[in-house]
Amino acid sequence: MKRPIIAVTMGDPTGVGPEIIARTLCDPEVRRTCRHLVIGDQLAMERALAITGERLSIEVLDDGMPPVDDVNDRIYVRPLSRLTAADMVFGAPSRASGVAMYDYITTAAQLCLSGDVAGMATAPINKEALNRAGYHYPGHTELLAELTGTDQFVMMLAGDRLRVALVTIHEALAHVPRLVTFDKVLSTIRTTHRDVSRYFRTNPRLAVLSLNPHCGEGGLFGDEEARVISPAIAVARAEGIDAVGPLSADTLFHFAAEGMYDAVVCMYHDQGLIPLKLLHFDDGVNVTLGLPIIRTSVDHGTAYDLAGTGKANHRSMVAAILLAARMASVRDQRGAEET
Repeated sequence: MKRPIIAVTMGDPTGVGPEIIARTLCDPEVRRTCRHLVIGDQLAMERALAITGERLSIEVLDDGMPPVDDVNDRIYVRPLSRLTAADMVFGAPSRASGVAMYDYITTAAQLCLSGDVAGMATAPINKEALNRAGYHYPGHTELLAELTGTDQFVMMLAGDRLRVALVTIHEALAHVPRLVTFDKVLSTIRTTHRDVSRYFRTNPRLAVLSLNPHCGEGGLFGDEEARVISPAIAVARAEGIDAVGPLSADTLFHFAAEGMYDAVVCMYHDQGLIPLKLLHFDDGVNVTLGLPIIRTSVDHGTAYDLAGTGKANHRSMVAAILLAARMASVRDQRGAEET
């Protein structure tokens, strides 16, 4: 099968995005696995190549796609912005860079929806700059959900040893108990089951965590397990989903990391992200489940303290692009089998 094209969005040009893209596109496995189209800014990409010292040349593609026989020493770039040096001061995102970030994301999503590219992998953005530019979204996920008309979506972080899906994402811990509802837990289980089955493992086994220590200890530490989580699991199991729980987070991750479960449904951000980053700090990938398109992302931020140094670790971007390409290949293979 021909290698899929992955749109790679530059993210915040004042952060490490361009640099980790430059390093990633020199990776032999990335080159063997897929073709790429960087959606971003030509000047920012040129600066990143100079900083990292990578011996690549830029080929501008204002339209069209990279050739089937793409050249290993080239980066294929679709320049959507014409930012000035003043707009790209490291660690100082501007309104102009916020507009650019939005344009990179929306263009890549449109290319995915049209089928021109197989999926998208995103470099980190600055949410404050995005909002300053007039685009009021908490992050990539919510923007992509709106662009694709998706109501039910799930943030999943993935590595070779562990996958964690989140019922609640960026919320104050004090607000989490009231946000962990029957409907939200059930929809997270359903979406996780569907897309893990679609892209990773057919009929996956899901572990569903408790909210409270020791699963609430019979109501002593809280009743969300009996009142909300257990009933949602029961409905999911009645639908044929292999979900077990609620399980206590303090012991479950040992067994999940040993391969007993294909994904873990977590009630809040740090419940899942702490063990995931313990195992996959450098190579974890953020996958948005529930979308009609494939979207992966690095599992880190803009790293302004490293921007411009050429020292940022690019392994998460390598993993994000490779995972997007593999998901696309699985989707295409299964689609071919069905026809």
